[in-house]
Amino acid sequence: MKKYEYFEATADIGFNAYGKDLNEAFENAGTAMFNIITDTADVEPKSEITFDITSEDEVSLLYDYLEELLFHHEIDFMLFSEFHVEIDEDLHLKATIRGEEINWDKHERKTEIKAITFHKMEVKRTDKVKLRAIVDL
Repeated sequence: MKKYEYFEATADIGFNAYGKDLNEAFENAGTAMFNIITDTADVEPKSEITFDITSEDEVSLLYDYLEELLFHHEIDFMLFSEFHVEIDEDLHLKATIRGEEINWDKHERKTEIKAITFHKMEVKRTDKVKLRAIVDL
């Protein structure tokens, strides 16, 4: 099963992330988002950040999670390549993300993400989970 794929959106980029469960789909969404910014294969998991989020529904949880990732990228000046997510039935998410400080001499500079959008964001569950998100470039 593929982990994620991109699709075109006017002046933005979207991605679908997949997983056998919600946790894996959210982890793959983190990878998809950071591969828009840089090649995550070049990002070493030297530093670790953990955070918790609780939201009222799965779509809001996805939005809040991606917002938190973008926040840590911008405030801590970091890139991330490893994502571990645990979501319980009360929509409480605990994430551990690993990466390193941005070094544009080492890391490929692709595209800056300005914001996460709710536009067409969705969480679909069948025998697997599919997430859809669009980011503002």
